[in-house]
Amino acid sequence: MAEGSPKDGNGSKESDSSSHEGGLWNGLKSLLFGDEESHSLRRELEDALDEYDEEEQEEGASPPAKGDLSAIERQMVRNLLHFSEHTVDDVAVPRADIIAIEENASFADLAALFAEAGHSRIPVYRENLDTIVGMIHIRDAFAILAGKAPVPDRLEPLIRQPLYVPESMGALDLLAEMRAKRTHLAIVLDEYSGTEGLLTFEDLVEEIVGEVEDEHDEEPEAMLVPLDGGLWEADARAELEDVAKEIDEKLAEVEEDVDTLGGLAFVIAGRVPEPGEIVEHAQSGWKLEILDSDGRRVSRLRLHPPAEREMEEEG
Repeated sequence: MAEGSPKDGNGSKESDSSSHEGGLWNGLKSLLFGDEESHSLRRELEDALDEYDEEEQEEGASPPAKGDLSAIERQMVRNLLHFSEHTVDDVAVPRADIIAIEENASFADLAALFAEAGHSRIPVYRENLDTIVGMIHIRDAFAILAGKAPVPDRLEPLIRQPLYVPESMGALDLLAEMRAKRTHLAIVLDEYSGTEGLLTFEDLVEEIVGEVEDEHDEEPEAMLVPLDGGLWEADARAELEDVAKEIDEKLAEVEEDVDTLGGLAFVIAGRVPEPGEIVEHAQSGWKLEILDSDGRRVSRLRLHPPAEREMEEEG
């Protein structure tokens, strides 16, 4: 008997059931893979979630029925609804934060980097990060550290191939490709095939389920910390959009294509500024004092308010 073609006395019932299940599956496919009907389905689901949230927030509203979606489950559904809208560039770890090792480094250097970074995979580059030749998985290093394999003279025998993907690729497409190829690390390339960032399978999953911390993760430091006198101490990775909301809208006024405070300091100075150096953002009057820089990138800054704001703070 062909699948989906029942010929017994309950044919009509089974056909109705099959039709219902097919409709449900088509709806889910629309939701996840984005065809013509997906917009309508997404909208209906979001409207239902919004309505539920409003009812729950109403004073005197009864608690949710047993087995109903909890608040965290509803948030995960919302995340899933918008997951296909993201590109890998939206999710990726930026180039400045990539921890990698040069291909000519020793195995001792590799072991030390694994211990320091706490990562399970380390990218391997040739000369600079624009030429990433592969990655090394910590399991391969463990075998050597445990004495089950000899210490190699070069890292080459340990190198595996990650995925190389364009920054415009959809996050959902990458998730599917990672599952199909059983690869948990992707190198994100810009339009010139230079390294734009890095993305792991965990990064993609966290877009749906939320941040996943383990026992090795350190408590994240605040990106923007207010100080006395109207000053702010900031992580150079702080997004200008957040800086504008938290500190001053004018700080986000920049003609160049930069997204972070570190990028802003680089653009103003025309190079990577050195620790102790102060650059001024002309549009806002704020001064950016470089607290920490390694010659390749700025990592921390202190923001000094313009004179008029400083006087207001003191008054």
